Amino acid sequence: MKHLLIGACALVSLLANASTEENPAEALLHQMGQATEQLDYELSYILVRKNSIEPLRYRHALVDGESFGHIAYLAGPPREVIRRGDEVSYFEPGIDPFTIASNQMVAPLPAIMHSDIDHLSTMYDFVSLGRAREAGLACDVVRVSPKDGARYSYVLWIDQNSKLLTRADLLDRDGDPIEQYRAMSLVVSPQIGNVMKQMSGIELPPVVQVPKQRDSGLSWQVTSLPDGFSPIYSNRHRLMITERPVESQMFSDGLFSFSVYMSEADDLSVREQLVRKGRRTLHSHVSGNAEITVVGDIPPATAKKVAESVRMAAPQRHEGTSTP
Repeated sequence: MKHLLIGACALVSLLANASTEENPAEALLHQMGQATEQLDYELSYILVRKNSIEPLRYRHALVDGESFGHIAYLAGPPREVIRRGDEVSYFEPGIDPFTIASNQMVAPLPAIMHSDIDHLSTMYDFVSLGRAREAGLACDVVRVSPKDGARYSYVLWIDQNSKLLTRADLLDRDGDPIEQYRAMSLVVSPQIGNVMKQMSGIELPPVVQVPKQRDSGLSWQVTSLPDGFSPIYSNRHRLMITERPVESQMFSDGLFSFSVYMSEADDLSVREQLVRKGRRTLHSHVSGNAEITVVGDIPPATAKKVAESVRMAAPQRHEGTSTP
């Protein structure tokens, strides 16, 4: 009997591990991430928001082992983003072109294309929804849902052949679409690599040297964050018009991000304000003599909870000092 119990426990453990390791939806997302970084391809797609449809083209290729990317906005004033390895250059109307040291493009592409799936699996459930067609291609459909309900979710269409993402619907907590990324055409070809290789000889703007800021600690802290969100950047600056000092901190879970701003309340401060435009939420309220604002890609209820959890940090005690 003892051996039977041990064997049964081992079988249950094996099945549990198998169900985790062989989740077909999670495996598919890993394949999508590999294809996104390793294939030479061109995607023509549209970004659909509530009151706009924006056409774009994205090209990617490996050039001498380095990842090259190029986004072109196909309507309105000319705009481009070029990535060569660990440098990204931005060309925007009305401002001088510039380059920053980074391996991530700030551009209208679904963040999940370049996310750490293993990390996301601790906060999101990956569920297979069957098959469908998108951009004329047979696709596997996967839902990415938050375990805590405190953030948005995705439904993804992944090409069965190339494993590239052809459609991504960003959904709010009620399941209504906020934003859609939809491929109109997809080409996977080594010819894309030949085109992208020409970019290696283009002279791009020099890398902007951003001065490092001394981290002296903020005067406040967020005491209630959704699981998985962690601080990635903090800053102090003055508003351009009012010269009012502002402290800010950015948080991310690897898929979505938001920032918290703290400043001294004045006569222009609104006691409470909530604005949502597409994926972006702004929640602002006054607590004591502080104005706290949360801005980012999170649901309004989450932004409100984060803002109301901000507390002033306790004064730091230094060694060698004593209290009376």
